[in-house]
Amino acid sequence: MKSTEHEIQDDSLLNGAPYNSGPQSANGNIARHNRGKWMMVGLLTLVVALAIPSPAHAGILDIFDEIFGTIQNDMGSALSEINQMTHQMQQLSQQTLWPLALLNQARGFVSNSISSYRGYMTQVFSLKSSSATLASPQQLETSLHSRQSAQIPALQTSFVTNYGAVSPVNTASPQDRVMMDIDDALGQETLKTTLISDQGQDVILATANQMENQAAVGTPGSTPLITAQAQVANLRCQAFMQKMLAAELRQEAGRIAHDNVLTKRKASAAGAINNLVTGTLSR
Repeated sequence: MKSTEHEIQDDSLLNGAPYNSGPQSANGNIARHNRGKWMMVGLLTLVVALAIPSPAHAGILDIFDEIFGTIQNDMGSALSEINQMTHQMQQLSQQTLWPLALLNQARGFVSNSISSYRGYMTQVFSLKSSSATLASPQQLETSLHSRQSAQIPALQTSFVTNYGAVSPVNTASPQDRVMMDIDDALGQETLKTTLISDQGQDVILATANQMENQAAVGTPGSTPLITAQAQVANLRCQAFMQKMLAAELRQEAGRIAHDNVLTKRKASAAGAINNLVTGTLSR
């Protein structure tokens, strides 16, 4: 009897806590035991797989070793040779082709020339030789030396004020009126051309100053660009010179034509006088 009660007490208490020793509790213990066993087996398998390298892992490591060896040996030596050649080319450029000392000497010469002569040359090119003393000629001279093409209408008005307009219809012969108009047109055209040429001269001088500034800080690689810019400016300057020569030739041609008209009129007057004298003597 006591033994039976002791067994019942053992079944009721497990580790000092009440415990049901029925069929459901036994099944739970078996399931937990099986899960723990399979977890231990999986953990051991993973440890063994990581500890022993497979042939695939070894192959991947060999590929990386080959890549690193190619970079360090073959490509590394090629890059070393390229760097050596680049260094030699730099030394050739800096010591033989374009010595730095000579470049600095040339830049200093250009800078000294700019500081010594540019101010005086600017004064020479912008010098206005005004000579008129009366109000109307002074206005014409101011418009003529303005170096602005926007002053062309004012120049034309001042020209008519100073040189006079074409005579009215009944105050001069048709031939004289034509000659007056032609001479005024040629004169105004030449003055307008000189005004535009002065404005173009300012553009050429500004371009020359810009190229001079670039030459003072230029590098050997920029020399062809400055040379090309200088050639373009030279062509532009020649175009202005051609325009001025054309205006001068037109003015000279107009003067020759005017003198020829006077010669023709003298010849016509002489012929009329000859006919009048001959008619008088023949009576």
